[in-house]
Amino acid sequence: MGKILDKYRSLICTSCMTSITSLCTYVIAEFADGNVRAPFVLSRAFLLAVTLMAFCVPSSLYASDDKSSDNTPPEGFRSLFDGKTLDGWKKMPRLPVPRYPGAPFDIDPEGEWMKEARKNVGKWTIVDGAIVGEQDPPGSGVGAYLVSEEAFGDFELMMDIKPDWYTDTGLLVRTVAEGNPGLQVLVDHRPQGGIGGFYGNGVAGIHGMPFAIDAELDEDNNPIRLISADPNSGRVELNEKTYGILSYAADVEDFLKVWKVGEFNTVKVRVEGRIPKITTWVNGLKIAVLDTANIEWENYDAEACWEMLGRKGHISLEVHNNGSNDWLGKSRWWPGAQVRWKNIYIKEL
Repeated sequence: MGKILDKYRSLICTSCMTSITSLCTYVIAEFADGNVRAPFVLSRAFLLAVTLMAFCVPSSLYASDDKSSDNTPPEGFRSLFDGKTLDGWKKMPRLPVPRYPGAPFDIDPEGEWMKEARKNVGKWTIVDGAIVGEQDPPGSGVGAYLVSEEAFGDFELMMDIKPDWYTDTGLLVRTVAEGNPGLQVLVDHRPQGGIGGFYGNGVAGIHGMPFAIDAELDEDNNPIRLISADPNSGRVELNEKTYGILSYAADVEDFLKVWKVGEFNTVKVRVEGRIPKITTWVNGLKIAVLDTANIEWENYDAEACWEMLGRKGHISLEVHNNGSNDWLGKSRWWPGAQVRWKNIYIKEL
């Protein structure tokens, strides 16, 4: 009995432990005195001890390791993903679009290449309560979108995301029903990547980056931790222009403190205004602000771009392409790489 108590001592409150110890002491004394009712008393004492332990053991010990059941929106938000099905979402191909409204476009929308491209909508599955997106087949270099059926105007959006290393992903907001064009919130989990920044798909390629990241890798090429990217290493996207377009940018060292390698991280996006101001957070840390009504960028016409996209738009989850001519190659999307999304909540403003 003493060994059993020692095993569970750390789980039981002091008051109940005192009661159980007193019971055991009493039963042992009854045995020593030759009391014939001692076995009966022992059984009752054991049942009482178990009952006390059941009330005192922390509830966390009973909790499942599967957090997919914790799909409970914060106050004021509602869920866009039920954790079980893709209801409310549609798979779409990742097709090229003109760089800006009215831009030259040398691909025939009705040509054979586009007809073939429309057939590939990526691979989207649900595993452990999370949407898993990847190229189909793995390593094909062909990306895709998963697009919300609903459209939204001003809103706050939250989601948990877990990208493999060497993935160029994120989400588009105020996008059209096909998932592209739109304004992308970057989750470029790759060398020289930007997380929480912005890119305008079909919106003149406007590009805002608060910082650029890289990773220290183990022998299996998995990240041990994220680090600030070397500004003199390879093709660098973070520069005076991409940094200067932002009206707020977090310090990379603050970001590195909150990002959880190999785990789900919470991304929050606030979109407000006809020509929107967009703010991002990661794990509660404010990352970047882009005011699309007050920026200068080559071929960017705010009125034309946001008239094209409309006052309301869809939300689009991205699996990126990386064709043979991609300057990043496999570093854009490693063969077999996946991204996971769960706990997708929205609050309309």
